[in-house]
Amino acid sequence: MVRRIGFGAKRLAGPGRDGADVQERAVALLRRAIELGVNHLDTAAFYPSHGPEGQTHFESLDWANEVIRRALAPYPEELVIATKVGPMKDRLARPDELRGLVEAELQALGLDVLDVVYLRLHGVKSIAEHFGALAELQAKGMIRQLGVSNVRVEQLQEAREIAPVVAVQNRYSVGFGRVNDEILGVCGELGIAFVPFFALTAESREAGGVPDSDAVQAIADRHGATAAQVRLAWTLSRGNHVLAIPGTSSQQHLEENLQAGDLILSPDDLAVLDAITD
Repeated sequence: MVRRIGFGAKRLAGPGRDGADVQERAVALLRRAIELGVNHLDTAAFYPSHGPEGQTHFESLDWANEVIRRALAPYPEELVIATKVGPMKDRLARPDELRGLVEAELQALGLDVLDVVYLRLHGVKSIAEHFGALAELQAKGMIRQLGVSNVRVEQLQEAREIAPVVAVQNRYSVGFGRVNDEILGVCGELGIAFVPFFALTAESREAGGVPDSDAVQAIADRHGATAAQVRLAWTLSRGNHVLAIPGTSSQQHLEENLQAGDLILSPDDLAVLDAITD
């Protein structure tokens, strides 16, 4: 069973973005995460980094999976590595292209089978053709379990008619992405893990950082905690089926994020945070 706070590889580069020294720091950080008990890593080959004025470049962090392999292979038996396929540089992959993306993930991570693969969607109404292609790869033994990302309730239901879905990744945070309250609840009813992205960055999304909020900071001050810890504790409070995958390039932030699981928010704290909406 995975621990409720894992680690997302998206922020591994940090402000340095690229280079041998950045990757060496990433290797050390991943090893430290495992030492601290992390047994759930979330990654993808298409993670973007950001250039001048927030421009997004999908080719710039294509080393995340290779760094995970360098840092952790041979992998601990209890470690679950989840990855995502679907987005390409400027479009969504066609269903017939998904096998190639899965094979690339297997090669980069040095695995014979992927623990969890999410189908990350954008701009399509029906999930059936894409998800069906992944279900075929699961039947061939290339994937153990399937998830879906950036989906609506009806798309989740459509996917479940094809193959079991173990997890959903949608945007969700304090005061952000609350349109996903419904699917979070549906996941709880169905015994599906809900694994939000942007749980810390919220409306700043790809740009990173933890948004300023007087209400969140006041709660953090009362608990002697950080704003990030409060946001993560609130995320976990949304249900026992909710997991967190905060990412960072900082060992200090890694350790702080993992400590958020020990932060108990009061009913009054939760009411304040619940009331912050998009």
